[in-house]
Amino acid sequence: MALNVSNAFITLFDSEVKQAYQGARTLAGLVREKSGIVGNTVRFQKIGKGQAQIRTPQTDVTPLNVTYSNVSATMTDYISAEYTDIFHQAKVNFQERSELVQVIGNSIGRRIDQILIDAIVAGSPGTTIANTVAEDGSSGSASGLNLGKLRSAKKALDAKNVPAEGRTLLIHANSLSALLGSTTVTSSDFSTVKSLSTGELTQYLGMNIVTIGDRDEGGLAIDGSSDRPVYAFHRDAIGMGIGMNQTSRVDYIPEKTSFLCASYFSGGAVVVDNEGLVSITTRE
Repeated sequence: MALNVSNAFITLFDSEVKQAYQGARTLAGLVREKSGIVGNTVRFQKIGKGQAQIRTPQTDVTPLNVTYSNVSATMTDYISAEYTDIFHQAKVNFQERSELVQVIGNSIGRRIDQILIDAIVAGSPGTTIANTVAEDGSSGSASGLNLGKLRSAKKALDAKNVPAEGRTLLIHANSLSALLGSTTVTSSDFSTVKSLSTGELTQYLGMNIVTIGDRDEGGLAIDGSSDRPVYAFHRDAIGMGIGMNQTSRVDYIPEKTSFLCASYFSGGAVVVDNEGLVSITTRE
């Protein structure tokens, strides 16, 4: 048996893994991204606000004196790899390659999502919505995700002049279940979204809704009080730097009598603008 894998095969494997991980990622394209970062950190610039002044003829103009600041994120390297034994296949046959593509691609995709989730959790949200906000917006007992909490999140973003386009609501599967139990959210009398017939809710109150379940990487963690935070954010409020975009290779390891199929990624994320981030606490 030849122990060398052709460049054509490696290229094919790499492209298939990229397709798999891009399909598995749930937060792709929903945040600011910088590619080709060199070094251990990535910096995102933030420019302050300015206010127009009354123009008085023949007087010097008053500059806005806009402030500039930046936030940085540390780049971290990740690898997803698996051996495929030469006695189990010939040159990583098509059937096993397909399975490895899914395993490796999905693991890379989930890790990239988790980099963003960890940055969001570590950031200081501009607004925090308590778990006691009731369906009608009043204060009540601790409850799951409901319309009152969603309206409060939208109100907070609107009040801070966060652009309507590019808003995302990141929730857990249990939060979606709570929303589907709300007649106001699911009834055609209030909305044209047919969430009960599809079992999904992908957009509401101008926000794209992304739902994730339990994940070994961490996901949206629940605490000892059964409280789980979910988040509403604007695309420009979260930044991700990519030092090494996902790339794959296949090498023969004689000591293992196996091929090592591996995929690499290096990146980091940070909250750029706290005003564009809202934390919503839900009680499950």
